[in-house]
Amino acid sequence: MRSRPRLQKPLSWPEWAARDLSWSRWLHRAAAWPWIVFTLAAVSRLSDGVLWYALILLLPWVGGASGTACALRMLGLGLLNLVIYTTLKRYFARPRPYRACESIRPCAQSLDEYSFPSGHALHAVSFSLLLVLYYPHMAWPLGIFTALVALSRVVLGLHYPSDVIIGGAIGFATAQLVQLLF
Repeated sequence: MRSRPRLQKPLSWPEWAARDLSWSRWLHRAAAWPWIVFTLAAVSRLSDGVLWYALILLLPWVGGASGTACALRMLGLGLLNLVIYTTLKRYFARPRPYRACESIRPCAQSLDEYSFPSGHALHAVSFSLLLVLYYPHMAWPLGIFTALVALSRVVLGLHYPSDVIIGGAIGFATAQLVQLLF
């Protein structure tokens, strides 16, 4: 007779936080290479809003009616995301990894004080999903860019992996909501 597999008990909050910090340290080790920091800092800087604002302004010019519709959806999505992530950041007030751990240093400037959730990951996922709806041929470049944005936030010492994962999940949900409603 076969024995039933044992279920692992869920991690407690302190165990989860310790693992999240451990993953942050492990990923942050890549910041030892200047070319990685330079590349990821550039990606992070582009995703501060520069790329998204430029697309919102350019899409009506280059995409006609379809581009205008996409730009308007992006604008609405961006405002919705802004309200959600600023509310969550104030509510949770999670310190950034470089403030909580001596072995993690900030390799780029943070836009605000708190870490959870990652606004960069949230916006990158939501805007990329919306853009792919209108421009399916951009799926690969946007997917790679979004993955680099998420990675950059942890490697640069600005976020924990859970901040990026939850930010991305919220971005996925808000993109789906905007697609359904508008």
